[in-house]
Amino acid sequence: MIDFEDPEFIRDPYPALGRLRSQAPVSLHEKSGMWLAASHAAADAVLRDRKLGRFWRDREPSEWWEPFNLLHRNQMMENEPPDHTRLRSLVAKAFGRGHVERLRPAVRAEATALLAAAGGEFDLLADLAEPLAVTVIAELLGVPVADRHRLRPWSAAIVRMYEVSRTRASEEAALDACLDFADYVRTLAAQRARDPQDDLISHLVSVRDGTDRLSGDELVASAILLLNAGHEASVNALGGGMVALLRHPAELARLRADRALVPTAVEEMIRYDSPLHMFVRTAAAPVTVAGVTIPEGGQIAALLGAANRDPAVFADPDTFDVARDPNPHLGFGAGLHFCLGAPLARIELQAGLSALLDRPTLAFAAEPVHRPTFVLRAFTAVRLTSPPR
Repeated sequence: MIDFEDPEFIRDPYPALGRLRSQAPVSLHEKSGMWLAASHAAADAVLRDRKLGRFWRDREPSEWWEPFNLLHRNQMMENEPPDHTRLRSLVAKAFGRGHVERLRPAVRAEATALLAAAGGEFDLLADLAEPLAVTVIAELLGVPVADRHRLRPWSAAIVRMYEVSRTRASEEAALDACLDFADYVRTLAAQRARDPQDDLISHLVSVRDGTDRLSGDELVASAILLLNAGHEASVNALGGGMVALLRHPAELARLRADRALVPTAVEEMIRYDSPLHMFVRTAAAPVTVAGVTIPEGGQIAALLGAANRDPAVFADPDTFDVARDPNPHLGFGAGLHFCLGAPLARIELQAGLSALLDRPTLAFAAEPVHRPTFVLRAFTAVRLTSPPR
């Protein structure tokens, strides 16, 4: 049985996930009581089947958990149609007003500037991936430069709640972050209501669908979801992706020789070492996935990292291939909950990778340090040495 807290499993989950997948596409994890979907077909079905969904229930005691509950009961990711449809539609109207693509040149310039300032030895995460992702999503939403240093600590505290196991201290830190983050977004939204700018917060304040619009709590929850999801995954994907690329020097040389492969290399980064490994859904009615019936109220987790290494879909799945095409990975999800920010993440990852390739050499300055988490797979430090041109 998989032990989600085993340090060796967290360090390299893929052998155990491969064994799980080969035994059965769906199996019961007795310790957690969840079913685990490990094959690509089963995980894809979990993400797409309308009988499986995210049905938010406030954590108890509700008074203590209210800061966390408020952000989740009002966001699209924790709801199903018709609420999900309504929330996603309103957010997408603002998100789709050309905000993302207009950032492409600025993102590339920011990545280049950050790397130039980093010097010859640097931490890929602290000096490039994190500030790039925070800058991009903050610029998109309209968070002033002076406040951007607050975003990453808030987000990091909140997303620890999504792990399989947590400590009381991490729960208290998450609640504090939820309170502070929500108060900040509420204040910023009020400012944008009085003085609109060309940013996403201003458009979320004003966007309507007929007479419908986001409530105050929905706007706060939606903005924080975009801020958290909009940089957490891209930071982790660039960190894990570059570690994989540097451990495959022939593929790095191939990419240097043909920079047109950058977009496909980014997709391979997401597939090969998925930044999100688990997405849990609940059965609204009995549903059969890969021959296994999940009872009403039962939970089944799509194991995205296992699905993205499925040999039934990917040739030589444990091989990192910068030219892999097609690459139907599930790194951005599928179905109704497909990641709204996927285009932005791709722009960030392509910009970060391109800036790194501008350096004549890249090598590890130290062994990368893993974050001790499974659901959000990440490194805490990736120190590189690379003399500037």
